[in-house]
Amino acid sequence: MWGDLLPIGRDRATGGYRRSPFGSAERECAAWYLEEAERRHLDVATDGQGNAVAWWRPPEPADRLAASSRGDSPRGILVGSHLDSVDNGGAYDGPLGIVSSFAAIDRLRERGVVPSRPVGVALFVEEEGSRFGVACLGSRLATGVISPDEAGRLRDREGTYLVDAMSAAGHEPRLGRSSLLDDVEAFVELHVEQGRDLVDRGRAVAVASTSWAHGRWRFDFTGEPNHAGATRMEDRHDPMLTYAMTALAANKQARLSGTRATFGRVAVEPNATNAIPERVSAWLDARGEDARAVASLVDAVTRQGEERAGRDGTALDVTEESASPTVAFDAALARRLAQILDEAPVIATGAGHDAGILQLAGIRSAMLFVRNPTGISHSPEESASMDDCLEGVEALTTALEALAT
Repeated sequence: MWGDLLPIGRDRATGGYRRSPFGSAERECAAWYLEEAERRHLDVATDGQGNAVAWWRPPEPADRLAASSRGDSPRGILVGSHLDSVDNGGAYDGPLGIVSSFAAIDRLRERGVVPSRPVGVALFVEEEGSRFGVACLGSRLATGVISPDEAGRLRDREGTYLVDAMSAAGHEPRLGRSSLLDDVEAFVELHVEQGRDLVDRGRAVAVASTSWAHGRWRFDFTGEPNHAGATRMEDRHDPMLTYAMTALAANKQARLSGTRATFGRVAVEPNATNAIPERVSAWLDARGEDARAVASLVDAVTRQGEERAGRDGTALDVTEESASPTVAFDAALARRLAQILDEAPVIATGAGHDAGILQLAGIRSAMLFVRNPTGISHSPEESASMDDCLEGVEALTTALEALAT
């Protein structure tokens, strides 16, 4: 399975991946998912928005058939992840969870294990937020965490609306909460670790405890466009300078407060070498242990940016594009998984995941992390050894056997 996925959307020059949501590479990955589901005779349900669940529903004995007819059949256990990537991202972020989920079902079948409740492999679309600016958009839609009106206003950098991108990819968009997850009892998402905690511990697999609060804010700096050569330095109202000082302020504030601040995306108008910009738009990714820490960080960065704008003769407008609170994964489920996985370490993560959205929506959720020897993620340097990946499969298989039988 890994060999089939590796070439899809890969940049030969960098080794990174470009699997933009609803784009050709991501659609090819989704077609691979459907083929793997069909190969295992799984029943695929979709919601018209790009999300899907491939269900393993073993034949039911007479007593469970009777229960099903009464409407009290057992709810399912969900595993899975996503297949989209950030631009020039790594191979493992997302796909490892889906490959491992199919492999775990294979392992259970090899052992002759017949679950007493359905087991589903989930595929969530636009987890990274790389195209429409909202992280975990697919799971937010499926659970109703984002409203149809808000989602309907989303456009990508080229101005394409979300519903149009969905339609172009062959979906029949019905924005908003769907019935796709109605019969889910719990969700366990396996993911490559995005850090070096497991490297430092010398362990291959861990269980997640919490996911930090995080969000995205757009900083729009505006000034006076002018000629790069003819305009004296003291006569300039340059929004690029205001942005540069704000980025430095964000770095300092994050270091002082133990939070995370990243300006990773910038758009400049008119984006000419010999012109002072009229506008600089920059997106701040802010993260912290709780929402108050994140709010304090954003307030401090905004305040310093506004003060700098006053000195530069420019203006700053800040817009919140998305925000997620701290997510505490189901504590009882995390403890149980850690126990059955040979007292696996329980660690926090600074990254956001679909499992966090499902937990917020009231579905008991947990995460398993697989060691990343480089500690690097969202980059071609992201990696995991085959031995550790196979340990992850065994951990997920053990979890499924415990939860679904």
